[in-house]
Amino acid sequence: VQLVESGGGSVQSGGSLNLTCTHSGYTYSTYCRGWFRQAVGKEREEIATIHSDDSTTYADSVKGRFTVSRDKARNTLSLQMTDLRPEDSAMYYCAVCLGQYEYNRWGQGTQVTVSS
Repeated sequence: VQLVESGGGSVQSGGSLNLTCTHSGYTYSTYCRGWFRQAVGKEREEIATIHSDDSTTYADSVKGRFTVSRDKARNTLSLQMTDLRPEDSAMYYCAVCLGQYEYNRWGQGTQVTVSS
């Protein structure tokens, strides 16, 4: 089982980035897919989730600016981020709920830095 994030980088405030998570190596049912972030000195925050019925939920901090989606054919999970702010700077992780309803597989993370 492998999750690999890409697309992080440095942008100025108001800019956009698109993160992608490619997942492979498992055949169990996936009950949820999501994106988390963790800034230095802060707790990990769940920011966007795709549930088993393909519904989505967002943290209030990103609602209206971030969009999560998935491509079933390519086994990818994406996070489109717009109107980025300095407080969005963090390490971003994708994760999946494999065979259960709790996250149990994680990627290695990709850094996002937003300068003012």
